[in-house]
Amino acid sequence: MPEVTSYQPGTPCWIDLMVPDQQAALDFYSGLFGWEAEVGPPESGGYAICTLKGKPVAGAMSAQSMSGEGPPPTVWTTYFCSADAQATSEAISRAGGTVLLPVMDVMDLGRMVVAADPLGAVFGVWQPLGFPGAGLVNEPGTLIWNELNTTDREAASAFYAEALGLESTPMEGAEGYFALSVDGRTVGGLQPLREGMPPEVPPHWLVYFAVEDADRAAAKVSAEGGTVLRPPYDMIAGRMSLVKDPQGAPFALIAPKPMS
Repeated sequence: MPEVTSYQPGTPCWIDLMVPDQQAALDFYSGLFGWEAEVGPPESGGYAICTLKGKPVAGAMSAQSMSGEGPPPTVWTTYFCSADAQATSEAISRAGGTVLLPVMDVMDLGRMVVAADPLGAVFGVWQPLGFPGAGLVNEPGTLIWNELNTTDREAASAFYAEALGLESTPMEGAEGYFALSVDGRTVGGLQPLREGMPPEVPPHWLVYFAVEDADRAAAKVSAEGGTVLRPPYDMIAGRMSLVKDPQGAPFALIAPKPMS
């Protein structure tokens, strides 16, 4: 079911990128994934909706400094669907998270919140009104997986269960890896930050994009000025690679194994 028209609350439903050079990012990802994208109108702050086959797949915006602070990190943000952004914001606070951007209306499209879990991983919440989120997923050039890398699995599991209704259970065949599910349906993953990771790498949500050939896609990232952090390798779900775009945003590429 690559085309999607609605999401169950607690399910990742959208991703976007905050980046210093928006046009350069749009050019890079359009070349890598075949997206169509252009800087959005002034009334939306220039926010770009990237599309594939005419369906929205991701957003991108220029990084804006807030309250005199330095520019925010260049990262992909995972947004979780909510039936009530205000109620979810309150649940996040009760569970020990930090609301970074309070509930705000995004024209007539929806309501959003940006928050951090108690370990520091940043994520978003989206209450759809006129815009449900990604209209195409799980096929080449689109989002296929969202993964939390954290320093305290038990604390993170407890937080997301209380704040977003996500259940954490060991994933069969993947030692040390946990599935995040909504009403028994797996919607993402959770794992401890790997040993040997640089100490400056904080807890974070990582987005995975599906590709037909992980080796070819990783080579293209490198050729276009990005960085291959972990060369393509085979794992339980397929062949994957961890990369950074030319402006430093990390993401994963995966050529998934055929569904049995």
